[in-house]
Amino acid sequence: MQNLVSASVLSADMLNLESEIRRLENSGIDMLHFDVMDGVFVDNITYGLPILERVRSTTKMFLDVHLMITDPRRYIEKFAAAGADLISFHLESQSDTADTIKAIKSCGIKAAVAIKPATPAEEVLRYIPDLDMVLVMTVEPGFGGQSFIAETTDKVRAVRNKITELGLDTLVQVDGGINDKTAPIVKKAGANVLVSGSYLFNSKDMAVSAAGLKEEIIC
Repeated sequence: MQNLVSASVLSADMLNLESEIRRLENSGIDMLHFDVMDGVFVDNITYGLPILERVRSTTKMFLDVHLMITDPRRYIEKFAAAGADLISFHLESQSDTADTIKAIKSCGIKAAVAIKPATPAEEVLRYIPDLDMVLVMTVEPGFGGQSFIAETTDKVRAVRNKITELGLDTLVQVDGGINDKTAPIVKKAGANVLVSGSYLFNSKDMAVSAAGLKEEIIC
């Protein structure tokens, strides 16, 4: 199972975002993870459509857009038009899950559903056949630099087992506290898309760090 790395620009130097993107492009990073927070669904406010449009205009990287907002359905078409290649939204949001998935797919892009650490894996399993990816949050959404919550690996394993049972190739993404120590844990549980922010952006050699996150786990 090929492992992919999605770099969270929440940890980037926002005053020099274009140069940070060039750094990602030259380091073997597979995706750019773009966290959108509204200050309501989570206790933080980040960036939105204008920044995404500018990012899209300056790179061909795969844009992995994570909506941590109260009503994601309202904004699906706008984020798709702004350049998202994949949109993930939270099961815990106020939007109807099935309708929001359908809206994302109708825009011709990939769809993912995210779940918080306290949300049981069972709540997302029935949507897997309609998804390109499931995002299991391994920290509480809202802020970067948090410590990995070890108990979330059980949910990663449950999601991966269901995907295997269905014979699908749906991706399993993890986001929060991912580094060289926690990456082997989540990969062994079945994750194959690793979101990493501070670990990558603070590393002396991003390419080496990214390669380490991608290393295959021999079970």
